[in-house]
Amino acid sequence: MKRQTSMKNRLYLLLSVCLIPSVCMVVYLLVRVNGFSQRYDSIVKNITRANTYNIVFKEDMDYLMYIIVVNSERAEELVDTGKPQAMIDEAMDDFYKLYEAADSDSARESLKRIIKSLNILGDRVQEIKEAALVSGSYDENMNRLDLNVRVLTDLIQEQIQKYIYDQASYLEKLRVSIRKDVEQTVFFLSIGVAGIFAVAFGVSGKIISSITTPIQRLCEVAKQAGQGNFLVRMEETGTYELAVLKESFNRMVEELGKLVEDIRVEQRNLRAAELQLLQEQINPHFLYNTLDTIIWLAESGDTEQVVNMVTSLSDFFRTALSKGNDFILVHEEKRHIQSYLEIQQFRYQDILEYEICFDEEVYQYQILKLTLQPLVENALYHGIKNKRGRGHIQVLAEKEGDELVFQVRDDGIGMTPERLEEVRRLISGERTRDGESSGFGLFNINQRICLHYGQEYGLAVESTYRKGTQMSIRIPCVKK
Repeated sequence: MKRQTSMKNRLYLLLSVCLIPSVCMVVYLLVRVNGFSQRYDSIVKNITRANTYNIVFKEDMDYLMYIIVVNSERAEELVDTGKPQAMIDEAMDDFYKLYEAADSDSARESLKRIIKSLNILGDRVQEIKEAALVSGSYDENMNRLDLNVRVLTDLIQEQIQKYIYDQASYLEKLRVSIRKDVEQTVFFLSIGVAGIFAVAFGVSGKIISSITTPIQRLCEVAKQAGQGNFLVRMEETGTYELAVLKESFNRMVEELGKLVEDIRVEQRNLRAAELQLLQEQINPHFLYNTLDTIIWLAESGDTEQVVNMVTSLSDFFRTALSKGNDFILVHEEKRHIQSYLEIQQFRYQDILEYEICFDEEVYQYQILKLTLQPLVENALYHGIKNKRGRGHIQVLAEKEGDELVFQVRDDGIGMTPERLEEVRRLISGERTRDGESSGFGLFNINQRICLHYGQEYGLAVESTYRKGTQMSIRIPCVKK
């Protein structure tokens, strides 16, 4: 096979043509946007910080100083007398920071005036606090409050408003400048993108053609293989990558053909195994004993019982065969176990009682045939017959949400905890210590349910020694 790398190189070329200029443009755009954002955020931050003092500084300062002057003797009880100076110090600290970050002469000049006014206000506040302690100077202190503090706070508020107005005006100029820069950036980026598209379109044309044409041919061949033609093969291609894909595809189709043929053989074998399972489910001893009973009844002249036994036996085998169908309706499965129990009750009438209770809504759904009868048989032979006295078997069916739940209960001998654990292991397919698998019937039921419905469904067993056993089957609701 001739080694070809042109596809790989062309793809890298196309990637470089598109990616490198795009990355450069994105980096340039991010740098510009970041610069715009930093300038804009800085001005908004300055305005927000100054606006904080514009809103509450004057009102708080005037109120605190008024309380100190009016209630000179009880001022410390009413307010924090040190708070006015703390407010001034905090404001000076913030406006110093704004002054250091200012990027225009007008902003620095406004901030100088604010800082100077705050210094004067601090001196006046200290003078009034000291004079407020002197008795008999109320009128003089009120006069100082009006002429010094309130006038200064008005002045500071006006200066702050002037600073905010200047910053807002500068923000508008910045917006216009940013818009102009953005328009220029968009213009150059548009030219760059157009150039990238032009080059990329020219380079990609040949690359796309060299890739898509062989892939289209491969799709046509794959479609034929999907329709069952496993003799189809992909023709030789001129590129290394597609040649490797072609070899893998041809090998896969060949293997699929072999697998399909193997599956057909396995299906035939599986069907034969199911027929064998069906034969094993039909217990020959049960058939012989039933026929012997019918003969005995016929010889004794009990015609009515002979008819009943033959009818039950006929119904039993009719459901077991079911014209070769794997699935039957629930009411057919009920009739199957009812026929079985009618026959067995005649033979074990001294020890066996049974009850079948199915909700009517479950009759419309399907179930794997020969699912419940082995459980009923197990309850009879391993539960009821192993205890003294009369036993009772109860078969229940109900719908829970989107699932059907079947239960076979007996009040027979039950199982010890050790035996119950062993049965559960056998149902799951584990081997006994001697390597032989027992509990084949229960294991087979569980496996058939899991294979047809999924691993989340199957057979569960609960048992208490000398009290009885309950076997439950859970399957999804499936209509015919």
